[in-house]
Order: sequence, then C-alpha cells, then structure tokens
Amino acid sequence: MTRRPVKAKQEVGTTGHSWDGIEELNNPLPRWWLWTFYATIIWALIYTIAYPAWPGLSRATSGLLGYSTRAEVAAEIARVEAAHAPIEARLASADLTAIASDPDLASYAQNAGGAIFRTWCAQCHGSGAAGARGYPNLLDNDWLWGGSIEEIHTTITHGVRNSDDPDARYSQMPRFGADGILEPAQIEAVVQHVLAISGQEHDAALAREGATVFAENCAVCHMEDGTGDRTQGAPNLTDAIWLYGGDIASLTETVTNARFGVMPNWNARLSEAEIRAVAFYVHGLGGGE
Repeated sequence: MTRRPVKAKQEVGTTGHSWDGIEELNNPLPRWWLWTFYATIIWALIYTIAYPAWPGLSRATSGLLGYSTRAEVAAEIARVEAAHAPIEARLASADLTAIASDPDLASYAQNAGGAIFRTWCAQCHGSGAAGARGYPNLLDNDWLWGGSIEEIHTTITHGVRNSDDPDARYSQMPRFGADGILEPAQIEAVVQHVLAISGQEHDAALAREGATVFAENCAVCHMEDGTGDRTQGAPNLTDAIWLYGGDIASLTETVTNARFGVMPNWNARLSEAEIRAVAFYVHGLGGGE
C-alpha cells in the first residue's frame, strides 16, 4: 500500500498588527458572510432611491415610489373625519342643554371631548382637570365665569383676557400696592379681613380695619360679603378655594400686584363641534351646574 503524503499545515499570516504581544491573524471572512454584506449594501442603495431618504435643506428626497407616511396619516385622518362628519354636524347644531338627552350624541361628545381635553387643555388644567396654582380646578363647583354648559362653552370659545378675540372674557384687578392705591398698612389690614371672611386665623383688630378698606375698594367686584361676581370673573373670597393661594403671603401679593391669568380663544383652533364636545365633557366632570 502506498501512503498519501500529508500536507503540511499552512500557517495563517498576520496583519502585522499586534497589541501587548498579541498578533492579529489575517483570517478572511466566510464567502457567504461577504456576499450577504454586499447584498445589504445593494439593498440599501435601492431603498434610498425608491423611498424618501436623503435629507435636503427643506425636505428629504421623495423617492421614485413617492411613498409618504405623512400622506398615509393625512388620508387616515380624512377618512375618520368623513366618517364622523354626520354626527359632528348634529353636534354643532344641537342645543347645548339637549345633548345629554340624546344617547348617541352624548356618547360621542363625551369621548371626543375627553380626547380634545387631553390634547389641548390638560397642559394647564391637568390630565384629571384638577388644575394647579393659577389654573382653575374644573372638578369643583367654584367657577369664575359660571359653570353652566352655555357659560363653559362661551369661555372655551372666546377665552379669557386674550388679545385675539374681542369677545374674550375680560376683567382686570387693580394693582393696589404697585400703583399706590393703597398703603402697605391698608393692604395688611384688608388681607386680614379676607382671612376672616374665609374662615382662617386672623388678627381681629386689623380685620375690622380691613373691612372698611374692603368696602371702599374691593366690594364693587367681590361684593360686600366677598362672595364674588361671576359676570366680572371676580372670585368668591369666602370659601376655601384659591386660584393663587389663600395664605397671607399669597393674598398680599395678589392685592399688591394683582393677577392676570390668560386663556386662549379656542374658536381659532377647534371647530364648533369640537368646542361643544369639550364643553360637554368639562360640564360632566362633576363641577358643572
């Protein structure tokens, strides 16, 4: 028998790189891996030509196929709007107080109003509508401008103290301290009076002095008993609900420099049906009258 010659084992060369005495072998990649890699490069080139990919100064290249995710979303929105058009037309023309008696209309308004509220209103009033300092709580029954569904609708439509809608709710409290209308001692006294009528701890002697200051300067808006006037957006000062705080420091700041909260008019951003839906939703949160 003849024996086949044994091939000598061929040593793999190195790349010439070494680190800390360790040589890097020059092992070639498997052919199947290389061809897969080349295929991905070719696929990537085809993709960037066919689909939007390369960024420009104002927009990306549109691609030969003209595909657009924005167009898909726009088409889906248009489809949904077309499907909702009939009931939105009914909602836009319905009497506000009659929406609750129509089960289909009420269900749509409740769900649509909730979505609109979470999109546009929650940033200020909170996702649960409980408000925050300077932003009214919509869950209670304390309303600056009224809590009936018609009054809520008006407030949402035109907003409060904005410069964009001539029909915006508008009132302005004087800056009694900053403009020198009242002396610091008078401000201190009237703050004690407000503490007294709201059932908080107070200095009785100063509160008696403050009652006179209140009658001469504040009662015209907040009424003689301090219960406020919704036609002017003047808050009730006799309860425990405070938009900017009811402690001595907060009340002193309010009397001295006043407050001037602004709400946008939503008739420039929302349709009449959307405004009615969110008015219905807010009215049904628990505080609506």
